[in-house]
Amino acid sequence: MKRLADLILALIAAIILVIPFIVVALMVRLTSKGPVIYWSDRVGRYNRIFKMPKFRSMRIDTPAVATHLLSNPDQYLTPVGSFLRKSSLDELPQLWSILKGDMSFVGPRPALYNQADLIALRTEKQVHTIVPGLTGWAQINGRDELPIPQKVELDAYYLQHQSLLLDIQILFRTFFKVIKRDGVTH
Repeated sequence: MKRLADLILALIAAIILVIPFIVVALMVRLTSKGPVIYWSDRVGRYNRIFKMPKFRSMRIDTPAVATHLLSNPDQYLTPVGSFLRKSSLDELPQLWSILKGDMSFVGPRPALYNQADLIALRTEKQVHTIVPGLTGWAQINGRDELPIPQKVELDAYYLQHQSLLLDIQILFRTFFKVIKRDGVTH
């Protein structure tokens, strides 16, 4: 049922968002060198690595680590990167990952392939058994501001309480957090 809902919602969103998708792609292309889409190696269900697309918000010479691990992340942002991240428009290409089945609309955010501490804690708590999401319980309860152990506890809560009603609640709360740019640090 969740997979079918993901497919239907992703197709509807892709149709509705085609103009913003084109505008953002042009903004990225016209303001920085490199590809419009950045394909990030991410950890999916059962710790399988997959390629997750995002509109590129960082320069092409940025190290492939979590943003919070960069000494000065702002120095790597493209001219439109901060806007894309704070508005979450950089996430639009992830509709592709949802259509492919690598991601869902709701689930724990996919870890970077090199976030060993996050991957280990999620595996220990069985969070790795669910499909990662565009948004999740941790995102609406702190997003970038949460330490990894707290994120994993929130992910484990979602694992134990998954339901259509909870997913709908998370999607609505995500929408309002994105509008308010709440919980974004970079």
